[in-house]
Amino acid sequence: MKTEHPIQRLCQAFEVSLSGYYAWSRRLQHPAVRAQVDQQLRAQICHLHKQSRKTYGAPRIQAELQAVGRRHGRNRISRLMRQENLVGRQKRRYRVVTTDSKHDQPVAPNRLAQRPLPTGPNEVWVTDITYIAAAGRWLYLVAVLDLFSRRVVGWALGERVDTALVLAAWNMAQLHRQPTPGLLLHSDRGVQYASAQFREALQVAEAVASMSRKGNCYDNAAMEAFWSTLKLELVYRQPDGGFQNFEQARAALFDYIEVFYNRQRRHSALNYQTPVGFESSNN
Repeated sequence: MKTEHPIQRLCQAFEVSLSGYYAWSRRLQHPAVRAQVDQQLRAQICHLHKQSRKTYGAPRIQAELQAVGRRHGRNRISRLMRQENLVGRQKRRYRVVTTDSKHDQPVAPNRLAQRPLPTGPNEVWVTDITYIAAAGRWLYLVAVLDLFSRRVVGWALGERVDTALVLAAWNMAQLHRQPTPGLLLHSDRGVQYASAQFREALQVAEAVASMSRKGNCYDNAAMEAFWSTLKLELVYRQPDGGFQNFEQARAALFDYIEVFYNRQRRHSALNYQTPVGFESSNN
């Protein structure tokens, strides 16, 4: 029929777009070409998935491909990942109490709730404590996160959940970032953050304290999201869900936080940029 009538007129008669017809025609005439592209794409997806430490799903794989000029639909990427049995992180939950808010120390108001989103680094930091299994016991991890870039700016691992541990993470962040006066630090109401020693450290740095409402983890959602990411992508992937000892845990956390999370992992809240890359592009 196309030899007897112009293609454009036939498309109008059958209510088909011209671009749609040519796309269909290409697929019909060259099925081997698409299969070849799929094979090449599958190999690249496998490489990127391995490079992500087997944590990336289709959205971040798509972002990695776009970064090197390859634009493919998420459904296509998902299909090829299923064919290769590639999956992103898998959910798993259990919880240990790390917050002791039953104390008589002063509690700061939730200043984060009334503050606009930060427009640059070192305006708002958030911090929290979590637990990590190692050789049948618990280790405690404190992290300080820059809310602007989601970059971990300070962290500390210890066997006791006390003020000294949160001060170690705070001091690391202070040393590396040297924020100007007026920085807002948001935490929960735990006794470690409400202690006189920690309040004095904030006062010396001319930082302003902010605390979540009682029993409301959503007031510190960015930290909760980071803990979920770290555990799903690192901790729960260890044999029996834990580390062999303190030294192994610390080395693995250093590698994950400083090498992978801050500098390599694409963050959905940052339009799939890395925290370090996001700060660099917004200087």
